[in-house]
Amino acid sequence: VQLQASGGGLVQPGGSLKLSCTASGITLNDAIGWFREAPGKDREGVSCMGNSPSNTYYKDSVKGRFTVSRDNAKNTLHLQINSLKPEDTAVYYCAARRGFILSSAYWSPNAYEYWGQGTLVTVSS
Repeated sequence: VQLQASGGGLVQPGGSLKLSCTASGITLNDAIGWFREAPGKDREGVSCMGNSPSNTYYKDSVKGRFTVSRDNAKNTLHLQINSLKPEDTAVYYCAARRGFILSSAYWSPNAYEYWGQGTLVTVSS
């Protein structure tokens, strides 16, 4: 199983990026998550999705700015990030698992078996 993340980069405050995560060896049917890790901070979840788009969740600080989506035909996850702020600077990771879990567990990194390598997002003027 491999998750390949891409799309990070250097962007000015207020800008946008679209992160992608393409999977091989696993079909992204079950819970997926986007996490980030800023320097000196713990890894935190920013968005999670269950097996249905109706089960989509966002960290409060990113609501209205981040949008997660899943392209089943391409077995790819996306995270559209708009109105970027300097505090969004972090390495962003995609994560996936096989099998059902309760939505209350979506935010725990331990719930995910597979991780992408991370893609760096830097927000700076």
